[in-house]
Amino acid sequence: VQLQASGGGLVQAGDSLRLSCAASGRTFSRHVMGWFRQAPGKEREFVATINWSGDSTYYADSVKGRFTISRNNAKNTVYLQMNSLKPEDTAVYYCAAGTIMLLTRRNVNYWGQGTQVTVSS
Repeated sequence: VQLQASGGGLVQAGDSLRLSCAASGRTFSRHVMGWFRQAPGKEREFVATINWSGDSTYYADSVKGRFTISRNNAKNTVYLQMNSLKPEDTAVYYCAAGTIMLLTRRNVNYWGQGTQVTVSS
């Protein structure tokens, strides 16, 4: 599975952005998909994950209620809708694929390249 993330940019606090991650490969629909982020000087951290069918999601406490992860298996794409963005959301965002719902940095099987999200105050 190869992953290509897009949709990052520079926004103001309170704005919204939608990230997309397009996957190649016929096994996309069998994978748990997720998003991680890494701010300068910090470790990569979990943001959200979604199961293969899209009916189960899990979020980091820091984004719960503001971010929504979804997927379209027909388009081999996973999305991250980010609302009410805060300066502390500034980071490089990475999409990821694995087989375990509770994705961590250590059990991700495939990483996409990052997309920069910058939120100004």
